[in-house]
Amino acid sequence: MAYNENLANRIRKSLALLPNIEEKMMFGGVCFMLNGKMCVGVTKDEMMCRIDPDIYESALSKRGCREMVFTGKPMKGYVFVSEDGMESSSDFDYWIQQCVEFNAKAKASTKKKK
Repeated sequence: MAYNENLANRIRKSLALLPNIEEKMMFGGVCFMLNGKMCVGVTKDEMMCRIDPDIYESALSKRGCREMVFTGKPMKGYVFVSEDGMESSSDFDYWIQQCVEFNAKAKASTKKKK
């Protein structure tokens, strides 16, 4: 499935100075892992943001932000941000900052046994 490569490049550029960044294909797009944990990604034309669940409700009130629904259930702490919610550099930087700040507190997913 195609995803917005320009948005992915914008995210790459904003994360370029951080150590331990890895890209993985998931959710039909690309996900940027920071310190082995999901941080931010691109699905189609939207930015997928992993944010602090404590700000989840207030984040949903921001322009262009909507809940991330996966397998029919909203995932608290994950939101999608459309282009109009990150048009300006300051709006884009806000979302990246939220993702990076929460990453320090976020738990890594448990590894499945093979």
